[in-house]
Amino acid sequence: MFVIVHAYSDLSTRTAQDLGRTAPQSLAAHKLNAEALEMQGKWEAAQHEYEWMVQKEPNARGNHFLLGRLLLSRPDAGPDAAEHAKQEFQKELEIDPSNAGAHYILGELARRDNKCEEALPNLTQATNLDPNFAEAYLGRGICLVSLKKYEDAIAPLRSAERMMPQNPEVHHALGTALQRSGHNDEAQKEFAIHETLRSATPTEKPE
Repeated sequence: MFVIVHAYSDLSTRTAQDLGRTAPQSLAAHKLNAEALEMQGKWEAAQHEYEWMVQKEPNARGNHFLLGRLLLSRPDAGPDAAEHAKQEFQKELEIDPSNAGAHYILGELARRDNKCEEALPNLTQATNLDPNFAEAYLGRGICLVSLKKYEDAIAPLRSAERMMPQNPEVHHALGTALQRSGHNDEAQKEFAIHETLRSATPTEKPE
């Protein structure tokens, strides 16, 4: 496996280099360069590449999503980065309504701003588009708990639990939904799992 991984990595690097030589102004070349810069933490240079892609092909699928994702990842993006990213994800969905990732991130941004009514449609759509999107099920379930729709929260949280059984947050949210909807025995089991997983998670020692 080690040899195979490195073989494919070398082939990928060689292909990117060939593309850079033969078609340096192609969208594919700029995308490869942007992704490489992003992986190296060269945020500003990567953002310039993604912005070039958006300007060159404003209606191409994926470009706005990649730019929005970088804006959220960039540690020095500034206070307006989240709003700028939201605009990019919204543009992406105008082009490609089937982009589950864009729906999810818009939903998560709204959820983290305590706007669950706004978040739910996007989180629900993300799970409809991608039935294996564990994080979207979790966000959807947490929102339903926040809105006191405890019975409705159980199903998405059960889905998240099946896909992320080692995530303490899943068990805590599911335990809360079960407890508030009268399933006390099941709730206690979930809270016990949450405590076990939380205790097993290593914590950073203060310096």
